Amino acid sequence: MAGRSINKIFLLGNLGRDAETKFTPSGVARTTFSVATTRRIKDSQTGEWKDETDWHNVVLWRAENLASYLTKGKQVHIEGRLQTRSYEDKDGNKRYTTEVVVEEIILLGSRGEQSSESGGMVSMPRAAVPPRPAAAPAPAVSQEAQLPEVISDDDVPF
Repeated sequence: MAGRSINKIFLLGNLGRDAETKFTPSGVARTTFSVATTRRIKDSQTGEWKDETDWHNVVLWRAENLASYLTKGKQVHIEGRLQTRSYEDKDGNKRYTTEVVVEEIILLGSRGEQSSESGGMVSMPRAAVPPRPAAAPAPAVSQEAQLPEVISDDDVPF
């Protein structure tokens, strides 16, 4: 697997704050929020169970219409990738941050919210980000088929 790699993350957690949307100079929406994921661990000294919470910074591009639904406490399922970037702080020091870049998001409901019909799931669009087009299988080409002599940009399917 020398030439292949995977950068995929799945999160199921609760929003720690309301989403905030800002726009780039070119007008692209960038929505940011944090997601808390909690796991139970047994304390080795006391034998008691404790909750440990991790916080994840999340970025959602081109989905300003979802920001009003992304409120503190809402449970979400996120599929995405990790991205680390660097920046300079106000003192000129180089800083790094790692964020989850959303590829798909499912809104599940609020913490403690229960619905008899849906088990707490809120009916929302499955994906805020347009799904990637599935690669179509290549059609079988007979040996008699001939390629055009000149291929233009109009011949490219994407």
